[in-house]
Amino acid sequence: MMHYDIFNGDADGICALHQLRLDTPYPDAILITGPKRHITLLSTLQDVKQSSLTVLDISLESNRPFLEKLLSNSNETLYIDHHFPGVIPETPGFTAHINTSPDTCTSLIVDSLLQGRYRKWAIVAAFGDNLHDAAHKAAQTLSLSKQELKQLQELGELLNYNGYGATLADLYFHPEDLYRAIRPFADPLDFIHSSQEIALLRQGFQQDMALALRQHTINPDKVNRIFHFPDTAWARRISGVFANLKAQEKKDAAHAMIVDNEDSTLRISVRAPLTDRKNADSLCRAFPTGGGRAAAAGINNLPPEMLDEFITAFQATYNRFTPSSHRA
Repeated sequence: MMHYDIFNGDADGICALHQLRLDTPYPDAILITGPKRHITLLSTLQDVKQSSLTVLDISLESNRPFLEKLLSNSNETLYIDHHFPGVIPETPGFTAHINTSPDTCTSLIVDSLLQGRYRKWAIVAAFGDNLHDAAHKAAQTLSLSKQELKQLQELGELLNYNGYGATLADLYFHPEDLYRAIRPFADPLDFIHSSQEIALLRQGFQQDMALALRQHTINPDKVNRIFHFPDTAWARRISGVFANLKAQEKKDAAHAMIVDNEDSTLRISVRAPLTDRKNADSLCRAFPTGGGRAAAAGINNLPPEMLDEFITAFQATYNRFTPSSHRA
């Protein structure tokens, strides 16, 4: 029986798969992945029959028609995710572990299933998904120095950084190649110490972030912050991690990143306040090509004529003011 591993190309998807394959290797598995926002990955497998599939960190709701076809073709499917799923199928041969809590990610779900056997990789993923509290909580069970924890954080952020882009051409590494690079390493600290990929990602991250930090909000008088970046590869690469950085910087504010697409549509990243991780998914799903999770969501191709409507909805969704907000 053929086996397929289908995974999001960000830190969470890569680290979730790596944990599973450290535990149960499938050396001949066919790998299906892509940039972070390329989530309808099951659409590429519609002719697959009587095989086994592991699906990680991509929205079930966005892949529903493709999943239903795969299940009707007698494919045994394990689905692990933390995005809004809609109705979860109840079909023989389908197993789902889906938790939409804003304080978890796919790699932490896998970590729980594996009883923490490869927890350092789950910590890497949690940092990549901007779940710093969850990462620190998981790290309490391990004997990690502050420096080692800092290294895991950087690795998570760099793996996540590599996943952002409109196309593979925007990325430094194809996510499949990055997964293959980490596959020999049971310990992420060993990967960090011997990896050539990390040095290149670190350099690119620093260059792109320097450009991003020169940008100003387009709504300077508001508690919540909105940034608008140009149609450039650096902007597409850095948008998500920049939004995470700004969210950590001002934890009771919501943040929106707007990046111009080549086709004149807009790519949106939304981060709910870290003090109240809610509603980013419902906000983005109200617009075409929108989706995500409660704490962090996005819109792939917002028509430019809907931008004002989005900004109004964003401000209405996150119009709560707290004493700490006024001090920020």
